[in-house]
Amino acid sequence: MDNEKNNRIFVQATKTKQMKNMKEIYLAGGCFWGAEHFLKQINGVTHTEVGYANGNVPDPTYQQVYTDTTGYAETVHVEYDPEVISLKFLLRLYFKAIDPISLNKQGEDIGTRYRTGIYFTDLQDIPTIKEVYQEVADIYNAPLTVEFCPLKNFYKAEEYHQDYLDKNPTGYCHLNPELFKMARKAKMK
Repeated sequence: MDNEKNNRIFVQATKTKQMKNMKEIYLAGGCFWGAEHFLKQINGVTHTEVGYANGNVPDPTYQQVYTDTTGYAETVHVEYDPEVISLKFLLRLYFKAIDPISLNKQGEDIGTRYRTGIYFTDLQDIPTIKEVYQEVADIYNAPLTVEFCPLKNFYKAEEYHQDYLDKNPTGYCHLNPELFKMARKAKMK
């Protein structure tokens, strides 16, 4: 019995240590089904969950967010291991999966809930976000429409939205399937 207890304590301590080394960022990239599926393919991303970020009503439902009256963006909470992937590399991949000059529209999905955004929780991430943002801005002849601001709030979406494309492989997605292959193969130099 003591051995079992010691194993549980060791496992919990290991998980706690691993969690302390993880970083997080919140990325809105249009419909969160495809954005999550893309982001979770990236080596170094350890956990994703979809939800609603930076809105103005408490504990929103999908039906409320869908009305575009709540201020929320469909967003993916991304946890990643900075020893495997840098924030800079992660953001560069994110920008490959969105149209950064399209306002409130990604693919055929239209509405403020489909806006793009980078929402941070760590002030130390700001210089990296600004650097990548500027790299992308320099490519386009139009201003970027990607929000870049602190995370104000985030509510996890309903369970049927989590890992949607894993549960429904033929489900709707605004992203080209080639992007998923590219994400799986992407390696930091």
